[in-house]
Amino acid sequence: MQTTVSLWPLIGVAVIIVGFLLRFNPMLIVAVAAIVTGLAAHFPPEKILAEIGTGFIKTRNIPLIILLPLAVIGLLERHGLRERAQAWIAGIKAATAGRLLIVYLLVRELTAAVGLTGLGGHPQMVRPLIAPMAEGATETRFGKISDAVRFKLRAFSAATDNVGLFFGEDIFVAFGAIVLMTTFLKEAGIIVEPIHVAVWGIPTAISAFIIHGFRLYLLDRKLERELRGNATSAGAAVSPTQSAAGDKA
Repeated sequence: MQTTVSLWPLIGVAVIIVGFLLRFNPMLIVAVAAIVTGLAAHFPPEKILAEIGTGFIKTRNIPLIILLPLAVIGLLERHGLRERAQAWIAGIKAATAGRLLIVYLLVRELTAAVGLTGLGGHPQMVRPLIAPMAEGATETRFGKISDAVRFKLRAFSAATDNVGLFFGEDIFVAFGAIVLMTTFLKEAGIIVEPIHVAVWGIPTAISAFIIHGFRLYLLDRKLERELRGNATSAGAAVSPTQSAAGDKA
């Protein structure tokens, strides 16, 4: 005997999509989507409010977990964390932005693979340390850089963290996505051990490291070509002026 499944509760997904497209407040979007979904599922209003209240109670400590590290990082930045990171990397003559980010990519993937996903991240590592170090390495080799180059280095730093985390955590056997996949397959009658899913994530992680590492290698080549060429052109343009000034003197 087949039972009819109502798809009306999925209207909450449409509410979230439209809300984000219109750039409304995220908290308001989620609250409205929850109410719309509950009404579409024929939940009474008191049950909808009870579920929202239960979810709030369960997650009330999340803002503290998020905001406390941000406050610590902000305090460290105020006392010169970014400047110290740039000065330290500037002392390593062989360092380049690409080489630095390749090392970080490797570390990020390996730590995420053993479940240590909190050791990196945009607010904890990329903004205060990795991006300034990439900028410092580039300035050591080529001198002052433009805002366009600076923003490009920051974008590559953030992308490196994303790639390392996304593909590294797929190897961790207790990762939520692996548990979700194995549970879904089990309900469909396909028994798969989580360790097997994690093992098959290793070739993907290696491929991601090679591909993104090659992109970082190309970044170094491109910076070398552009910034070295700009420095040469600037020097050639300044030399005649300096020569004329010297003749007048």
